[in-house]
Formats: sequence, C-alpha cells, structure tokens
Amino acid sequence: MSIPSDVPSEPTTIERLIALEREGVAYVLVTLVEALGSTPQDTGAKMIVTAAGRHSGTVGGGKVEAKALELAGQILSEPGQPAPRLVNWTLKADVGMTCGGSVKLFFDPHRPQAWPIAIFGAGHIAQALVPVIAPLACEITCIDPRQEWLDRLPTARNLRAVRSDDPAAFVATLPADAFVLFMTQGHSTDRPILQRALETRDFPFIGVIGSAAKAAVLRKELAEAGVPAERAAGFHCPVGLDFGTNHPHEIALSIAAQLITERDKRRATRR
Repeated sequence: MSIPSDVPSEPTTIERLIALEREGVAYVLVTLVEALGSTPQDTGAKMIVTAAGRHSGTVGGGKVEAKALELAGQILSEPGQPAPRLVNWTLKADVGMTCGGSVKLFFDPHRPQAWPIAIFGAGHIAQALVPVIAPLACEITCIDPRQEWLDRLPTARNLRAVRSDDPAAFVATLPADAFVLFMTQGHSTDRPILQRALETRDFPFIGVIGSAAKAAVLRKELAEAGVPAERAAGFHCPVGLDFGTNHPHEIALSIAAQLITERDKRRATRR
C-alpha cells in the first residue's frame, strides 16, 4: 500500500538532534552498540534522552530502557560537560531480567555551551531585561556595587549576581565570547568599565545604555584617554533595536532583540 505524498515523514535521529542543538537543549544519545543473546532490541538502536525523559527512539523498552533512562538522567544532572561512557550490562545480573544475554550501551551527552551575557548595573533596565533573557540558553552575570539592587533581581537558575566595588576589574574575568552590556548609574560609572573592556578585551558585542549624544561624548573621552579610534567605535549606543518607547520593559525587549540578532549573525558566520 502506497503512503500518500502529503503525509509528513517522521524526523530522523539526526534531524531531532539538530533541532535540540538549535534549541539549546541538553541531551544524551544512547546507542546500543552490542547485543548478545536474548535481548529486546537490535544492535544500532538509538534513544535520545533529555531532562524531561525519553525524547525519541528506544533501546529495547522494559527494564533495559528504564535503567538506561535512569543513567542518562544522572549524566544530565552532572555539572559541566559530562564525559561519554560505555556500559556493559548482563540482563539477568545487572538489569534483573529473567532472560539471558547482555547489552553494551554508549551514552553520549551533549550540553550546548551557554551563551554568556554580562550586565554591568542592576538598575531598572537590568531588572526588566533579566526576566526576558533568562529563559534562553544563556548564563547571565550582573555586576553592581549596590547589594540592594542586586537583591531585587528576579530569581533565575542561570543568573549570577556579583557585588563589586571595582566593576572594571571584573572585566578580566569574563569569557572571551561574552556579550557585555553597560547600564550602570550613569556616564561617569559606565566609562571606566567600558574603557577597560575596549583596551583589554575583544568581546563580540558591547552595548551601552544611553543616547547618541552620550555615545559621542564617550567616544571623545575614550580617544582623549588614548583608546584607538577603531576601538573607541566598537560599541553600540544607544543599545537595542529602534522600536518602542522609553518604558523600561520596552527598552528591555529592544535590547533582547538586538542581542539575539547579533548572536545569530555571529553563529551564521561561524558555520
């Protein structure tokens, strides 16, 4: 019997993995690399496991799959980038099945690298921005000398709040691929941190809250401080795409939109 041409085909394992990578979802690809004796699945069977459980595929169902799901979940809960591992289970002794045989399973974990975003300043715009970007596959660091403002930031698993009396010194600790935003108390507190970033680092994106007039003053002062013209021009101010009003939440949306746009441009050039 022929299959109607308008019936969509099931995604392949590769297509599913690509989709998870694009979405920034961590997963473990479990592959049955060897099956001996009476086993519930053939060699080569694959299963994708995320933190939510079995995503797709199967390595045999029943107790074998339950044990594989348990181990995959443990691997996903490990900090950092877990190492792949190969297990050899005897079905009777290790899995608790009555049938004989054994299986070798390869657990290959993938945890997409989190996108680092550093925010200098925990004021009103940062308060509005963090909840917008926190659901993304990113790691947010917010630096401010004012503990009371850091305490007001919304709770998020991927947010680190850092109180520092010398925020400029914190520039050296940021990852090389960090997207950096300056939205401190004003021009006088933004400029020394921005100057440190431009003089000592080469971040892929730097944004400064403020107007075009502020940008002109900043570039003039940076040039007077000896920052080369091409470096002094290496930041976005006003930061954010040109839409919306000056309401903090609309500014936050425009900044988030620009961050994602610049992130995707960078990813496209690296393919």
